[in-house]
Amino acid sequence: MRSSGVLKILAFLITCVLIIICYQILLTTSIFNHIDSKIPQPDPVPLGKGVGNVKVFLENEPQALGTATAQKNEPIHEINVVITFTNAKDNTNLQQKFQTTVLSMFKWTTLPVNIYIIGDRDSQVLADAILKQAVSKYNKQYKLVKLDTDDLAKKLHEVIKEMQQHFSYKPGAYYSHSLFFLSIAIHRVMPETLHRVIMMDADLKFNNDVKELFELFDNFSDTNVMGIARENQPVYRHVLSVYRSANPGTRVGDPPPNGITGFNSGVLLLNLDKMRKSELYNSLINPQVVKDLTKKYSFQGHLGDQDFFTLLSLEHENLFYVLPCTWNRQLCVWWRDKGYESVFDLYFKCEGHINIYHGNGNTDIPKLDWEK
Repeated sequence: MRSSGVLKILAFLITCVLIIICYQILLTTSIFNHIDSKIPQPDPVPLGKGVGNVKVFLENEPQALGTATAQKNEPIHEINVVITFTNAKDNTNLQQKFQTTVLSMFKWTTLPVNIYIIGDRDSQVLADAILKQAVSKYNKQYKLVKLDTDDLAKKLHEVIKEMQQHFSYKPGAYYSHSLFFLSIAIHRVMPETLHRVIMMDADLKFNNDVKELFELFDNFSDTNVMGIARENQPVYRHVLSVYRSANPGTRVGDPPPNGITGFNSGVLLLNLDKMRKSELYNSLINPQVVKDLTKKYSFQGHLGDQDFFTLLSLEHENLFYVLPCTWNRQLCVWWRDKGYESVFDLYFKCEGHINIYHGNGNTDIPKLDWEK
């Protein structure tokens, strides 16, 4: 009897201990849940709309990357620049052109530059080395942003795959790669923290401060979503020759200042906010719309994104702010002796101080006074 009573007491004490332990566990869990609910959690990084966002890898963890304001006439603290530099590993000529582009930009810039490199991984490694060498010469501030371009190319392909056939010479041609169409849908794949960017080719030479180019965003009208210079050769006079023959007196393909000349995309001012918001512009990134326009104008391009912008301009000039030719002075004269001698200079003429030379068509850029 006595041992039975002891066992009952022990059972009671064990039960009490277990109850106390369970209570403490529940109390602790409640406290930590309460604490967690009070700790501010970081907001997710905006990832853009449409087909999604590109993975971004930052060098030196820039603090205010991509915050360049989209408001007119506000102070500019940094410049966002996107450069296409791809398939460069075995192309020393392209490497030298890229070096000239960034060296001359660093020579003149008075503001920090965030540089987004569009290219394969090998090209990005080369770009990193060239940039470090260039900045050491001029001691300017920059931040390199490496993009996951495999991911980017896949996302772009979904947007433009059915339109590419109208703007590429043939599958596998130089301008057939989806990266050469990035500017068309850049607002759908880049972070919404990016508001305005300068996108440019890797065969340029700056002769002025890139800040002055960026300031041209303030000249945009309410309907302009991008700034782009006219093509300096009668390229689209030729491409649109069938339409021109059937429509005498048309402005389509005519030279500046009154013609719808067509564009060159070597230097672009892209207002990503306005591109995102423009119902008109986004409605035109549509395979059926493009098909209808190419049929109407008997248009078969071969120069990638600039063909698309030229095609849109035939009916929607108001989407584009025309950059002065001095900010994209194209030097190629291939079309001069291809049956257009009598009108060539009407397209090629560009008066005023040249701010950016563009060695398109693998054309040599002259040595400038500051290089001698």
